[in-house]
Amino acid sequence: MGQSDEMARVQAIKRAHEAELMRKANVVGVGIGLRQRGGQYTGELALIVSVTQKVPPEELAPGDLIPKEIEGIPVDVQVVGPLKALAAPEQRLPQ
Repeated sequence: MGQSDEMARVQAIKRAHEAELMRKANVVGVGIGLRQRGGQYTGELALIVSVTQKVPPEELAPGDLIPKEIEGIPVDVQVVGPLKALAAPEQRLPQ
């Protein structure tokens, strides 16, 4: 399978599972990127699930657990903290 075929497959899997993942506790985003292990990129395509914080699995409801892979594609959970919308530059108040 070529790189473009693999990307198309990962994009289809993301589309199919994004809404379900977004309903889980602490999840603020779902994307596609390179998997990380120990802070190093592996070069392997993955679904990136952005969370406000990592919570020990035993503290989550079973429905809020994020799978380690979906349809054979690895899932990489990355902490981004709480997200805030920023005003457009022309809407910002003078300081």
